Amino acid sequence: MAKIIEQEEQGGINMIASGTTLNGDIVTSGDCRIDGTLKGTMTSNSKVVVGINGSIEGKIKCRSIEIEGFVKADIETSELLCLKASANLVGNINVGKISIEAGASFVGNCTMNNSRPE
Repeated sequence: MAKIIEQEEQGGINMIASGTTLNGDIVTSGDCRIDGTLKGTMTSNSKVVVGINGSIEGKIKCRSIEIEGFVKADIETSELLCLKASANLVGNINVGKISIEAGASFVGNCTMNNSRPE
């Protein structure tokens, strides 16, 4: 039987377009794509994508994140952090799982908390 997702639970898709700079905090239950610049805190119950021209400076807490651009932030994600080949990440991360493509840059400490049932 298919799971019915309530609209309030799902949230919407949010986007910061290229050429846009946002100074402040974002809190959302939906997915978020950053192609511009965010200086502040990003909190999402879903997925965050930082596009190749996107950048975030601050703090990020989300379910999963995919980075192609520049991020200078501490990141906490319960599932997957994916660094694409063009990614440049400076900061400490606390993740469930991590994927790093050849060519990606990461400077910081990593803590992986992939809980497995015993």
